[in-house]
Amino acid sequence: MTLTNMSLVTLAPPIMTGVAYGVAYGEEDVSPVTLDAHWNKVGRLLLLAAMAVIGSVGNVFFISSILIEDFLKQRGNAFLVNVALADLLVTGLVFPASAVVILAGLRDTQTACSFHWIVAVLSVLVTLLTYSAIAVENLMRLCLPPSWYEHVTPCKITSLVFLIWIVSGSVVGVQTALPLGPDYCHRKFPGLVPYQMAVMVVLVAVPLLVTLLCFIVILVRVHSAKLPPSYKPPITFSWDFSLMKTNFLSFFCFVIFWMPFGMVLEVQSINTVSPRVLYHLAWFALSKSCLNNYLYCVTNRHFRNAYVNLFHYCCCKTTVALSRRPRPEASRPTGDVRVHIIPGYNMYSYTSPQRAERNAASAAKPTAKRPPRPPGGRGNGREVYEL
Repeated sequence: MTLTNMSLVTLAPPIMTGVAYGVAYGEEDVSPVTLDAHWNKVGRLLLLAAMAVIGSVGNVFFISSILIEDFLKQRGNAFLVNVALADLLVTGLVFPASAVVILAGLRDTQTACSFHWIVAVLSVLVTLLTYSAIAVENLMRLCLPPSWYEHVTPCKITSLVFLIWIVSGSVVGVQTALPLGPDYCHRKFPGLVPYQMAVMVVLVAVPLLVTLLCFIVILVRVHSAKLPPSYKPPITFSWDFSLMKTNFLSFFCFVIFWMPFGMVLEVQSINTVSPRVLYHLAWFALSKSCLNNYLYCVTNRHFRNAYVNLFHYCCCKTTVALSRRPRPEASRPTGDVRVHIIPGYNMYSYTSPQRAERNAASAAKPTAKRPPRPPGGRGNGREVYEL
């Protein structure tokens, strides 16, 4: 009897540890780090690897498109790059970390789960604040006088991008260092309710409302401006409006992917929610980072052209094309130096070692029309002009 009790005491800590880390064994064997344990291990590994590769490559293509496409080289599109960088946090860190845990054959640990949660929250906050900046910038570009948009300088945009990252990182750091935010791994909410409500209103609700209102105002005003039959907008305005609609669609998809998880997270603070539902919705929300960049490729012609050019350059290019045009055979020999004799009169002389050798050889052969060069004459190819 004593041995049995000792055995139960010895086995109790691992079981409690697994439950504490958010892994409920049996019917709810689901993991916040390595997906559903009922799925095949190889299948989970391939799925995570594919999401990491497809998402990371797509986000790199997205950023590169803004750098190479002429129309996309606008200062306001720096906010789109910021959204892609936030998505890269998920596709470049969260998914590979989960794949490493599966490859190592490890059970979920507090460290891996906390890392997932920190990176995911940072990515969401940066994306939300950046979407509000995108909406305001689009409103100023399309609906306000050009003099207003002149105040949107590259320096101000860069400062705002840094401010977004600083604010988001500070909030995540405070919630991680102090037990103020929701505990995603343990499915507990030990934090202060007023603090959580303040963060929810300032960093989630307000950016959502600002973004939605700005996009609605743009759509209404542009639709009203297009009502007169004689109105013909400039082609650049049509391109800007098309990009704005793609931004609105991207924001709408972000809400669709993350709203179910956010609602379940709020319900979890009041009532118990199944871990399977909570973590499956979390993985569904994270998958948005893999799809956003391809949404721009499908719905916007400039991004699509840039993606095609990047794909051909990276995957279909077999030879390296030099930007310098080849010289024809009749061009002057290598090493020629162009000497401007008299400025204002287009008179030039070309000298080079190759030309000197040819001139010396031709000078040694007298012809009927030209007498031989007198001794002491210049045989180094340097012509003497007497004007």
